[in-house]
Amino acid sequence: MSIPAPQPSVCVYCGSRPGQKPAYMSAARDFGTALAREGWRLVYGAGDVGLMGAVARAAQNAGGDTFGVIPVHLMQLEVGKRDLTRFVVTENMHERKKVMFMNSDAIVVLPGGAGSLDEFFEVLTWAQLGLHAKPIVLLNTDAYWDPLAGLLDHVIGEGFADASLKGFLHLVPTPRAAIDALRAALAE
Repeated sequence: MSIPAPQPSVCVYCGSRPGQKPAYMSAARDFGTALAREGWRLVYGAGDVGLMGAVARAAQNAGGDTFGVIPVHLMQLEVGKRDLTRFVVTENMHERKKVMFMNSDAIVVLPGGAGSLDEFFEVLTWAQLGLHAKPIVLLNTDAYWDPLAGLLDHVIGEGFADASLKGFLHLVPTPRAAIDALRAALAE
């Protein structure tokens, strides 16, 4: 008798604000819905605001499993979403990031601010150092991450990283392309 493999868990880093363009919220909702339809668990920052809230509500509405992790000091600011499948409160940001990372098989970064960049650069650095091989996908809604891709090219061009750095991430334009990139990477 074979035991079915557990479905993947996808960590989503994204803004606690909606951003200026309606396309950001739309992509967040579409991605949350798509994750649930794949049967994949959403792991995210447990907020009920901005893109975070949109991804989680969409995943829930589509019947998805949701795992939220929030530090105690952000419970009010990010409006901790307590109706998730699993809701974890941590002491600090470092613990939050660790719990999210350890409970995921892949990382997807939607538009966001300094926190999302911090989370992205941490997992990118760990991949570069060989500490993990989890796929990292940047959902480039309306070319949001183009300046970041340019910065990585600049870092490589100036000799501070090998060209292989960009091989640790997938830059994709749509939620559907993110799902396809995840499917391919997780099958490897």
